[in-house]
Amino acid sequence: MKQASIEYSLYYGFIFQQLDLDMLISELAKQTGVTIHTLRYYENLGLFRGEADETVKTNNYKQYDESLIEKIQLIKEAKEIGFTLSEIKGLLEDWFNNQLSEEKKIQALEIKIIEIDSKIKQFKRVKKMLIEGIQDVKDGKC
Repeated sequence: MKQASIEYSLYYGFIFQQLDLDMLISELAKQTGVTIHTLRYYENLGLFRGEADETVKTNNYKQYDESLIEKIQLIKEAKEIGFTLSEIKGLLEDWFNNQLSEEKKIQALEIKIIEIDSKIKQFKRVKKMLIEGIQDVKDGKC
């Protein structure tokens, strides 16, 4: 009985290793915390690709490789620190596949820091104008 159980486990272990462990977009959305709509948008922009099974004609489902989870996390993080999707697309493959030198990675991040500093200055000017506007309203000037 124990021998049969071991053979059974080995057989099914082998079968699962042979299976293509790709996922549908709904599973990719669950794994990444990104909505299906957003994932489709990213795919339409060319940030990644799903693969359709050409032998199946009844639906147009795409399969997504598990490695995309990490790539999508990188996209989310890049967006959080201020990169546009266009900028991400330009850097993504090389960054993800370690094709960018350390110098190029640092340069991309330094450029983003300069842009953010510029936006901070702009926001400070806008804030000052809004505070002045509040005071003008209180003083009856407008």
